Amino acid sequence: MEQEITMENKQDFAWSWVKSSRFLFYMLIVATVAMTIGGSYALYKHSYKGKPNVVVPENTLYTPKYK
Repeated sequence: MEQEITMENKQDFAWSWVKSSRFLFYMLIVATVAMTIGGSYALYKHSYKGKPNVVVPENTLYTPKYK
């Protein structure tokens, strides 16, 4: 009975630190790549579109012009 239990435990994810550390390493790589691609896309999507042509009232300029 004990032999069956130990054979099942050797296949367990938490029992083998080699399997678990390899899995966590690859998950870290996948998460890093996904976050990098997602962040780059978000920055591209919300990027600066250029200088807009804004009409500024003359009385609010640095050197205001009054009538």
